[in-house]
Amino acid sequence: MALSLFSRKNRIINIVINDYSIRFVELKNTNPLSIHRWGQRLIPFGIVRDGKIIDHDTLETILEECVTDWKLQKRSVRFIVPDSFVIIRKASIPADVKDDEINGYLYLELGTSIHLPFDEPVFDTYTLTSEKDKKEILIFAAQEDNVVEYSNLLSSVKLVPAAADISSLSLYRLYYLLGMAGQDEQLLMIQFDLNMVNLCIFENQHPLFMHHLLIDFEEDQWVIKSSREGHQHFDFSGNQNDLLFQLEDIFKEIGKFLDFYRYSINQGKQQISKILVHGDHPFLDIIEKEIQTRFEIPHQIIDIATEDNLPRSHYLTLGLALKEV
Repeated sequence: MALSLFSRKNRIINIVINDYSIRFVELKNTNPLSIHRWGQRLIPFGIVRDGKIIDHDTLETILEECVTDWKLQKRSVRFIVPDSFVIIRKASIPADVKDDEINGYLYLELGTSIHLPFDEPVFDTYTLTSEKDKKEILIFAAQEDNVVEYSNLLSSVKLVPAAADISSLSLYRLYYLLGMAGQDEQLLMIQFDLNMVNLCIFENQHPLFMHHLLIDFEEDQWVIKSSREGHQHFDFSGNQNDLLFQLEDIFKEIGKFLDFYRYSINQGKQQISKILVHGDHPFLDIIEKEIQTRFEIPHQIIDIATEDNLPRSHYLTLGLALKEV
């Protein structure tokens, strides 16, 4: 987020690390969208939990093997800051604060007019509106130590951290490129992964509210298997109905989030107009049908036909690859 991009002459690698996988995508070009190569390595549960690196040495060893196998040494990389580390805030600042002075102003105002839930943040900002006496801005913030830990991890395996991003923006970038976005829509993006769900509301193509949820997840019911092509995937050994029952609390939280936006934020005058369902959960198709049944709101799901059959689990990494192209 606070990191700058390096030269585009050396195609940048895009890496997403979550609690159970390491994925990468390298683009050939963006117009038309063409993927040069991609890869995935599933990692044992417990090495990373809710984005927090628990076993740094083991993760570094696995990532080092990935870098060797994928031939990524000394490449510049973009990476995703885990959702659990990120907050989005809207704030008003004086109109005379110049764009290149906004970060300095925010640091001075931390704890007084600007309140964040951590002491040493890193952040990006985006100006929404600029009037005579004030600017309305969006703040994307994360605890500095958490971002630096991922950056240092990548550096330790001979990669060059070039830029950081958040998952909601990366996914929206892909959604927008595919021509799925409406100009005046109020979009709820639901990212449904194996052990967590991230909710983000977009108004006029800008993210305004984000909410991170943990799934009641039983690790021993998931096993890693390989396809005939050698690609790894998770297979659920339990009862499918039991799984949906475990997700019941998540569906209730989604309903509460919809009500929060409609009644607390908009006093009943405006509601979500579309839901975008995405994620790497193996039962996403079933989850999508549940969302369609429970919430009477039009919904979409990202589905891309690529020449190399890029799996849906890599769409987030593909969106990351579109950052600042």
